[in-house]
Amino acid sequence: MFQLRGHHLFCLLGYRGMGYSDEYVKNMTRLHQTLRNNPKTLIQLVKGPDQLCEKYPNSGQYHCQDRNIYDRDQPILDKIGLKIGQILNWGDIESCIRKFVVPSDIQILCETCSWRSYGVCEEGIQEIHDWKGLREVK
Repeated sequence: MFQLRGHHLFCLLGYRGMGYSDEYVKNMTRLHQTLRNNPKTLIQLVKGPDQLCEKYPNSGQYHCQDRNIYDRDQPILDKIGLKIGQILNWGDIESCIRKFVVPSDIQILCETCSWRSYGVCEEGIQEIHDWKGLREVK
């Protein structure tokens, strides 16, 4: 089982093999590909730092504890219809995204995210709507 915070559910949709450091990318790719290859993998939704945050590089202020990040987590969970503490499989999370989220929601829910300008998260949501799941990352 993996523990994930709210906004990382969207980050996984947009993930294309880029990140903050080599260690972060390896960790994100491993988790991403596990979910892609086994959508029955269980996820526990948590408040605050999760298993992706564990590998965020220590370069001054700890990004994962920033108030702005917490402020992004809850609205994403609200939009998807999920709650902190829930345990469900990745396939069920994709179903909730398909039901409640459209690609343009990224512009509002992730307004302050530095990765938003790449457009990959909107593409990821569209791929969930098209029943493609997470894309392969090598």
